[in-house]
Amino acid sequence: MKKAKGWTVVRNGSLFDGTGAAPVAQAALHIKDGLIQYAGPAAQAPAAPPGATVIDAQKGTILPGLVEAHFHATYFNVAELADLDIKYPVEYVTLLAAANAKLALECGYTAARSCGSLHNIDVWLKKAIENDLCPGPRLAAAGREICGSGGLMDWNPDYLKLGMEGLILLVNGPVETRAAVRKLAKDGVEWVKTYPSGDAASPHADHHSLCMTREELDAAVAEAHNYKLKVTGHCRATQGIKNALLAGFDAIEHATFIDDETLDLLLKRNVPVVPALYFEKASIERGKEFGMPQWVIDGHKETLEGGAESARRILKAGGRLGMGGDYGFAWTPHGDYAKELTFFVKEIGFSTADTLRCATKTGAEILGRDQEVGTLQPGKLADVLVVDGDPLHDIKILEDRSRFIAVLQGGVVKAGRLA
Repeated sequence: MKKAKGWTVVRNGSLFDGTGAAPVAQAALHIKDGLIQYAGPAAQAPAAPPGATVIDAQKGTILPGLVEAHFHATYFNVAELADLDIKYPVEYVTLLAAANAKLALECGYTAARSCGSLHNIDVWLKKAIENDLCPGPRLAAAGREICGSGGLMDWNPDYLKLGMEGLILLVNGPVETRAAVRKLAKDGVEWVKTYPSGDAASPHADHHSLCMTREELDAAVAEAHNYKLKVTGHCRATQGIKNALLAGFDAIEHATFIDDETLDLLLKRNVPVVPALYFEKASIERGKEFGMPQWVIDGHKETLEGGAESARRILKAGGRLGMGGDYGFAWTPHGDYAKELTFFVKEIGFSTADTLRCATKTGAEILGRDQEVGTLQPGKLADVLVVDGDPLHDIKILEDRSRFIAVLQGGVVKAGRLA
């Protein structure tokens, strides 16, 4: 991905740098050749060189680009499970994924971690973004996911002879799990996504059930780490979370029903969690509209209550949380990513500063690129969001793309009013 050439100065705004430091009211951000040179009070800023490009923040806010930590580029208007793998041909899904990536960038998300993709689309989408063939977030790819046969993601009836190969690698036992990880490693992924437990949407593998054995999880981690890949998993059931942590997972998705023992284990290993709670809220509120059975909606209610309490406990205990999750369903369309942030502030009870740090600094840590992005500090890539207004006062501003003055990647203005 090309970086900007020359100097850019962003001024006339407050600065939220994502590090945990207090916001700076009258601030400036200096960028040279796509890298941050200075971020702090305008009064202490070095003189800008003649000819520097100036971006006026219009008394708004300068903050790090947001990180979508649970991104599904190939999901599009999914109304039922079967829509995930057989609704469209792979050629069209590839085009949809590129459109979704462009939209994510326009929404201020300059980086994202894929948590599963139809076929190997996200690996190639990442290459296209990095080669400036199409716009999108800096991406960490996961490719196809791994699930035990008969688990949450194994829904196509056997008599149809469809299989699940496009979306999921189904495994039985540790030998097949190792083989699946090797296949993903060959495909070029960075993250291996698994299914230690089920979900409310499944009639046969609900949110209290397990979809993979401890032996399978151990095998996935051992093989992935051998290839220097990271492992995460869809973990709702308490035992599923515990099994994943004991196996050595590098991140946990959801951690819905965490207990004291498992929380202690999570904190001891400092493993980040992406709760992805807005999906549950939207499922409850809009499920009937899309024909969702009441028993599924009831399951999502239980999941939301458990997940909200777990997220509060993890944050209070000093754990790390990322923001994002499962956008691309009919009731959580791509482009609504920032509703997750509003929900955590307005209904889960997080402070705005904590939520924004989760969506920037911690997101970059989960992505594995926190030395490059996630905070506005000298030496880092100038992935920046300049907003008309103060999201620390009203987080809902980040849902309104018309308020974005500029979205920068490596100092290049990619979206916003100035694009």
